[in-house]
Amino acid sequence: MIKAKNIHKSYNDLHVLKGVDISISKSEIISIVGASGAGKTTLLQILGTLDKPDYKTDSELVINGQSIKTLNDKALAKFRNKNIGFIFQFHQLLPEFTALENVCIPAFINNTPKAEAEKRAIELLDYLGLKDRIHHKPNSMSGGEQQRVAVARALINQPNIIFADEPSGNLDSESAEQLHNLFFKLRDEFKQTFVIVTHNQDLADMADRKLTMVDGKIVG
Repeated sequence: MIKAKNIHKSYNDLHVLKGVDISISKSEIISIVGASGAGKTTLLQILGTLDKPDYKTDSELVINGQSIKTLNDKALAKFRNKNIGFIFQFHQLLPEFTALENVCIPAFINNTPKAEAEKRAIELLDYLGLKDRIHHKPNSMSGGEQQRVAVARALINQPNIIFADEPSGNLDSESAEQLHNLFFKLRDEFKQTFVIVTHNQDLADMADRKLTMVDGKIVG
């Protein structure tokens, strides 16, 4: 599902990623751990095509069979919206929109007809236990509910891969545990691949594989 070889990234004189190699299979849940500043979020953003690596001669990034460095910005944005979902620590819901409207946004960007997008969004929100919150705005929902809305938004286009950056970092322990269990339920039901950057040791240990980053490299 994901193959990255010799991935580098520098910002001015700061060399953040120093030749990362990683291979991730379909339906695998991978956790990435490490100290702050190790390069975890930078790697996640590059694997998720939100940022571009500094390509070396032998560097490559292939996602679901597509070589990323061959895509121009427009084609890359289309590929990302179709194949990849994102969940962040801060849910980034638009406060003026309802749960239903927030979930539908990626589908509308993907030119999905309104009726079809709303039907899929309602099914997802119902599946995630939010049937009674569909028409509520974020400020009337708990943190855990808002994060589940963000999960539904990540799933609306039925992506092959979900990238999550500290997804439970802003939740209480009970909500965090529910979210962690949800990832595995989703993987088992929809066969999606999850790549999760986390400081939560329980979540990291639940994953199929735990990768540790130190100083811009994967060391184990």
